[in-house]
Formats: sequence, C-alpha cells, structure tokens
Amino acid sequence: MTNLEDRYGNLTTEQPNPDSTNLDLLSPIEFLELMQKEDFRVLDALARVQDELGCLIEELAERFRAGGRLFYTGAGTSGRLGMLDAVECPPTFGTDPELVQTLLAGGYECLVRSVEGAEDDTRAGTVAVGERGITDKDLVLGIAASGVTPFVRSVLKEATRRGALTVLLKCHEGAVPGLETKRIIPLLTGPEVLTGSTRLKAGTATKMFLNRLTTGAMIQIGKVYQNRMVDLYLTCDKLRERAIRTTREMTGLSREEAVELLQRVGGSVKAAILSHKLGTTPEEASSRLASHRGNLRQALERC
Repeated sequence: MTNLEDRYGNLTTEQPNPDSTNLDLLSPIEFLELMQKEDFRVLDALARVQDELGCLIEELAERFRAGGRLFYTGAGTSGRLGMLDAVECPPTFGTDPELVQTLLAGGYECLVRSVEGAEDDTRAGTVAVGERGITDKDLVLGIAASGVTPFVRSVLKEATRRGALTVLLKCHEGAVPGLETKRIIPLLTGPEVLTGSTRLKAGTATKMFLNRLTTGAMIQIGKVYQNRMVDLYLTCDKLRERAIRTTREMTGLSREEAVELLQRVGGSVKAAILSHKLGTTPEEASSRLASHRGNLRQALERC
C-alpha cells in the first residue's frame, strides 16, 4: 500500500455508504427520502459533542475578553465554511474583522475555485500562522473532515508551537496519528450518500458547529441582549431598520423618537437603550457601557 493509500484509503469520509449503493437508480423523491434519513445523523453527531463544544465556547469567550482571536483553518469546503462564519461575525455582532479570521488553503482565490495542490502545501500553512501573528492568546480551529489535510495539520503544528489553543474538528472515526494539536473533536456523521462528498453531512454538521461556537461565545461576551442583536454595523437598509425596530421594542419609543435617539448616540443600539432606560446622556451611556465591557445587561443591572 502506498503512503497515499494508507493516508486516505481507510478514512470514514471516503467509505461507501451501504444504504446508497443504488443511488444512481433512485427517483428524486427516493433520493430526498434517503438524504432526509442520513441528515438526521448530523444532529446526533452534534449532540454527542455538546459538552466539548460548551467548554470550547467558554474558552473562546475568555480569550476574546483577553484580547485573543479565533482562527479557522481548512481547505476546500472546510475552509470555505470557516470563511463564511468569519465574515458573518462583523455584521451580526459588530466585531472587528480581525477577531474571527480564516486561514484558507490557497488563499482567497479558493473561495470561488479550486487551486491545485493547495491543501497539500504544508509550508504555506506554517507561513500563514506567522503572517497572522498567532500567539498564545488565540484559538485555532482546524476544520478537516478527514483529519489528514496537510495544510491544516501544518497550521495546527505551528500554532501549537506558538502556544495557541489548537483544536481539530474532524468527521473521520479513526485515530489521527502524528497530529500536533491540543484537542480533537469528532463529528461522526458517517459515510456520505455520495461517497467522499463531505460537503453533504460533514459540511452541514461543520456549519452548525461553527454557528454554535461563535454565537455562543458572542453571547458570553455581551454581544447579545435578550435575544436581540445589539452590536450592529448600520451598513444597509436592513440593518438600519433592525436597529430602529430593536430600539423601539426595548424602549417603547415611536419610530421618530427611536431614529432621533439613535442619531444622538452615533447609531449604537446598546447606548440608545441604556440612555433611555437610565435617563442618561449619550456620553454617560457610552462610558457606562465601556466600564462594563460593552455588556448591556450588566450596565443596566449594576446601577
């Protein structure tokens, strides 16, 4: 057996699914019924790692509070899923784009097309860690359904050497020998309906994992009040309307009053709510928020 056969041949993610051997003979409805059945495995896989994910959320929130960052790293579908989650954090939570980043094998070009050999480039992974200045304050999450992607392994190795908290998220059921990382979290979704196509169950489970990780951590650091987004960048009509609606719902003000209040506080939904509820000036509201690290609930309750 060659080295490549040994590396890839026995991966869970590369095995045929015994329930889909007649995939090419199924009607569209039969195909969808099979997919529906298989996709239930995604929620089961997430439930099995709930405790590990809960701990990771707490650790990530602690690192954010201490000035650390989150880095995803992956190739192909895995890397694109990391990039998707990272770019959604600023508009959803008002974060600096530097807070959640992605080290994508092959660079940004790989978002729209495959770059030959990118996932096998170990030197590029090592260099990328240095270019981003990853330190022991940061958390680096490797995303690799197979667990063997050379680029991801090299990123985790170098990030571990620099003291970062390194975690591998994988869908392969077996061991991952020679991996230099501090933790491994298995999302065991089983073989794909279309053999080897990890954009299916593995990709869906990964997307849901990342959704929960960043949303959970942002809640912990005060980016959410009740169940509302209160750290918005008012960069489009939809977000501006959301800010106005949230301010109205939290204060009971009319639309005109909410718009005027948001203008006075520079568009900050948090400052608008705090200023109205406590009867403070915009400057006092902003100062109070800063003293509570931007946590609106704490600013309201710790009078």
